[in-house]
Amino acid sequence: MTESTSLAYQAGKPAPPRSSPSRLGRAYGFLGSAFVVAVAYVDPGNFATNMSGGARYGYLLLWVIASASAAAVFVQYLAAKLGIATGRSLPELCREHYPRPVTFGLWVQAELVSMATDLAEFVGAAVALNLLFGVPLLPAACVTAAVSLTILTLAPLRRRRFETVIVALILMVSAGFAYQVVRSGPPVSAGAGLLPGFAGTDSVLLATGMLGATVMPHAIYLHSALTQEHHHASVTARRKALRSSVKGLACALGIAAVINGSMLLVAAASLHGTPLPHESLADMHDGLGKVLGADTALAFALALLASGIAASSVGTYAGQVIMSGFLRTRIPLLLRRLLTMTPPLAILALGTDPTQALIISQVVLSFGIPFALVPLVLFGRRRDVMGPLTNRRLTTAIGAVVALSISGLNLFLLHQLAA
Repeated sequence: MTESTSLAYQAGKPAPPRSSPSRLGRAYGFLGSAFVVAVAYVDPGNFATNMSGGARYGYLLLWVIASASAAAVFVQYLAAKLGIATGRSLPELCREHYPRPVTFGLWVQAELVSMATDLAEFVGAAVALNLLFGVPLLPAACVTAAVSLTILTLAPLRRRRFETVIVALILMVSAGFAYQVVRSGPPVSAGAGLLPGFAGTDSVLLATGMLGATVMPHAIYLHSALTQEHHHASVTARRKALRSSVKGLACALGIAAVINGSMLLVAAASLHGTPLPHESLADMHDGLGKVLGADTALAFALALLASGIAASSVGTYAGQVIMSGFLRTRIPLLLRRLLTMTPPLAILALGTDPTQALIISQVVLSFGIPFALVPLVLFGRRRDVMGPLTNRRLTTAIGAVVALSISGLNLFLLHQLAA
């Protein structure tokens, strides 16, 4: 068994070709994978950046969410296509085609991205448990680790069950924010937020965090692995699989975009311009309770908890793909979970402000996007790698524009901070 085949099996490869799943089952397969990826776009980092953006600047940064959501669909399309065309994940292709020092460097930054992701997920879920039950943050993070690990044990050989749990958690997040939007009322003059603009260095920092929270680099690595099982089909079947994948992405990431927009809209309508403090997720929870009622605050906390648990499970799943792809090495999930717990537990133990830690972690993710996106675009244009599914010049050009735009925003932020 080849290493890539082994990875596909470990990632939850469906039954062998002799089985004949129903059309509904095949459709759910693509939709389930898309929702697993979509978890990365509604994790606690999104709560921190989007809610902070709405509370501080009203609707000003709504255009960042809209732009980042559109870019996310395109980037995940490229990742899905790469897996279907090559039968390899992005980390595997980097290992096969790049010099060892380059591959090692890409692995190091990918692990840093993975740690930043875990930080957001653990801290977010811990804050939610604290808000709901008064559990101190450090024990709450340990509870999150135990629950997410339990869910993650479904992933290798029971992928459909794992995906079903993830879909249920995302729907829980959706229901929570749907209720909050209804309680906060129709947004007034939200359309003005679709016009690009900033209001100082702090808004640029927040916008960069929002971008990192939406176009998550670890989701690029993961999605390229989730779709590689379709590579051995005929070219016609692979094209059909790609179309089905795009439909699943449009559905799952469309829901994620609506949730992200709702976060900002609720905070802008309820907290912006009020004397209520909104520097932390706890402040926002309390503010929503005072403005919209205790039931709305409860919906916010439950949505945050569901988001943190789902995202922490998927984040570790992605970490396995990263390590096995770049290094051809796998470690037990329990050991990896213990390793990835260390940074967030240390931050919580030091008493660092959880919300600020969440925002900074998303800025780190934004700086990690080009390291995943540039190789993705470069491999996609190579016929010797992609075969008949090689990207067209227009697709490559759009990918280059997205990569340059994200890199430009990161450089602009560095310039603003240095000024």
